[in-house]
Amino acid sequence: MSEQGARRGQEDDWWRQLYGEDGAEGGEGAGGGGAAGDAAQSGAAPPAGAPTGAGPADVGPAEASDTLDERVASVLRTVGPPGWGDRPPPQPTPADAPDRAAPAGNDPPDETPPRPEPARPAPPDETPPRPEPARPAPPADETPTPGPVPPGEPPARRVPSPPSPPSEPIPLKATGPAARPREVARSAPPPAPAVTYIGDRPPTYEAEPAALPAADPAALDELVPDTALEGAQYGSLTLRAASQRGDSARYRGDVRRDALLTARFGAGRHALILVAVATGRPAVEGAHRAARDACGWIGGAVGRSYTQLAEDIRADRRGDLKAGLQRLTDRSYGKLRARALERGGPPEQYTAALRCLLLPADPDCRTRVFFGVGAGGLFRLRDGAWTDLEPVATDHGTPAPIPAPIPATDAPARPGPGLPHGPGTAEYPARPEPFLFHAAFARPGDALLLCSAGLADPLRQEPAFAAHLADRWSTPEPPGLVPFLATAQLRAKGHAKDRTAVAVWEA
Repeated sequence: MSEQGARRGQEDDWWRQLYGEDGAEGGEGAGGGGAAGDAAQSGAAPPAGAPTGAGPADVGPAEASDTLDERVASVLRTVGPPGWGDRPPPQPTPADAPDRAAPAGNDPPDETPPRPEPARPAPPDETPPRPEPARPAPPADETPTPGPVPPGEPPARRVPSPPSPPSEPIPLKATGPAARPREVARSAPPPAPAVTYIGDRPPTYEAEPAALPAADPAALDELVPDTALEGAQYGSLTLRAASQRGDSARYRGDVRRDALLTARFGAGRHALILVAVATGRPAVEGAHRAARDACGWIGGAVGRSYTQLAEDIRADRRGDLKAGLQRLTDRSYGKLRARALERGGPPEQYTAALRCLLLPADPDCRTRVFFGVGAGGLFRLRDGAWTDLEPVATDHGTPAPIPAPIPATDAPARPGPGLPHGPGTAEYPARPEPFLFHAAFARPGDALLLCSAGLADPLRQEPAFAAHLADRWSTPEPPGLVPFLATAQLRAKGHAKDRTAVAVWEA
């Protein structure tokens, strides 16, 4: 045998001793051992089902397989992103089962590097520094990674843990300009409830209309709406006017006896605004017609003379204004008495209380002129307090009996300043009550209130009623039409008449 053959035989004997093969297997055992050794040296796993030798005890297999996949997984657990360290190791195949026996006493166990602690979150109101890559702790809803499964046993099934109760949200500290208004809104007191009546108990009648007035098919143009609303703004003044049926008339189905007229004569700085309020006699048939006629006739007379009247107001000729307006008022009441005769009724029944305001549109003229006859009210609101401006009656003449109509003559009487004259001017001069006149200079911020008796009575008799109106109308800006109406219809027990309110705010 040559030297090369002897060396090959010695290598075969060494491999048989290394893998514990007996001499019966002969060359086949050597060949098989060589294949297994080549596979171990190359680092590749043996094919499935291929037998492997047991080997001596001092070089027995370790607890963990030293494969390429296991080394990659170990590297990823150390420096990889969070979650890679929890991946379970690959399950052993039946061919690897003998290699996963208990390790020998001399071999050190495979140590896994410790997991770093998760970084603590920064407070919500501070900007956290940029954290270093670290693996956070596994979520609470995940189960721990199972260890190696012993040979011959099926792998344990992963049972999900029950969901944890939702935790309360962490309150975040609001920053920026939007945080302060929100805190102010929380601390603001709740709005006060709307006041609908004054007194310890509500009025007897309901606040809303219940019955409509009866209608005549042949006189539908005489129907009067439940509520009338008007508004305007000229120069330095703002006008608001409202008229509505009282609680008693709404319940009984009676027509509104208060009449309201707002008219503008002329244009520009020379315009003149007339506001007339009339109230018919209570419990008299056709009282609403008398109130409407009184407003219409006084409006026509002022409209025909508005140029001279506006000039007298700007020049502050109060004597001429009083004489001329009294003449116009007498003419209007004379026509009312004549209309009563035409209808065949008593003249003292077909009449109305009449109150008027003359307002120049010129912003440089702040003189306000009031005149009229009968019950009602004239008030001024200044610095949150009411002042009663009802003039003292100086004309105490009593109504004269109804005279016969005076025929027109060729020499008419001399008229007053700017007032019309001619037939019918002084036909029926009698009026039911004294004539009232008042001229006042308005200051910026004042509010002048002209009203019928339905509003003047509670304003004089109920302090809480007057205080509520003063509070609502003492605002920097005049109220709108709807807020003005809501305040004017404030109810008070014992005051269920029709009410009409005309307010003028000075800028």
